[in-house]
Amino acid sequence: MSVFGIVLFLLIGGMAFWMLLFLLGFIVPYWIHLGIMQQLRPKKVFEKDEEEAN
Repeated sequence: MSVFGIVLFLLIGGMAFWMLLFLLGFIVPYWIHLGIMQQLRPKKVFEKDEEEAN
C-alpha cells in the first residue's frame, strides 16, 4: 500500500509541476500582453456622445 501512496504522490506532484510550468510559460505572459494592449488602446470618448444623441 505504501508503493501506491508514493506513486500517487509523484503523479499529483508531477501534474502540479506541469500545470505551473504551463501557467508561467503561457497564461501569465498572455494575460500581461492583454493588459498592456488594453492600456495602449485609444479611449473611445466620442462614441458615448453619439449614442446619447440618438
